[in-house]
Amino acid sequence: MRLEKCWFCSSTVYPGHGIQFVRNDAKIFRFCRSKCHKNFKMKRNPRKVQWTKAYRRLHGKDMTQDSTFEFERKRNRPERYNRIVAENTLKAIKKIDKVRVEREARHHKRRMVGKKAKEQKEAAKEVEQSIHMVSAPAAILQQESPLILPKIKVKVAQPTAEQNQPMEE
Repeated sequence: MRLEKCWFCSSTVYPGHGIQFVRNDAKIFRFCRSKCHKNFKMKRNPRKVQWTKAYRRLHGKDMTQDSTFEFERKRNRPERYNRIVAENTLKAIKKIDKVRVEREARHHKRRMVGKKAKEQKEAAKEVEQSIHMVSAPAAILQQESPLILPKIKVKVAQPTAEQNQPMEE
């Protein structure tokens, strides 16, 4: 089973999926879906379209310099394997995948270093701009104290025993 790469977005094209376009000079372009094919026909540059792998690599969103990518290269020359080499290759693939995941996690962690401080600054600025929506009504009343009369304390006399007697029928 041969897995191809989409010419436009670099995603995997499985057998029986996608579109294949052959130019007059016999160059073959494979696309994973019609979205990629239409963008190709509109002569869009994949490095300028934000959702493509080429854009993400060019703008530092994805890793570009990693030795594990060398294993994904397309090789047109058929290789002859024996069982031992195939077993070692499968073991190596698992190790390489683990290394790639760790490197990718480090890459994402490095990218997110200043994000938390930036978000806190943005939140503080937003609160400062719209403090009138956040502050409690009691705080507003205290600010507008000249409009409200001051409270006066009044002593209330205790009811006498005559008033507490039960009613007669």
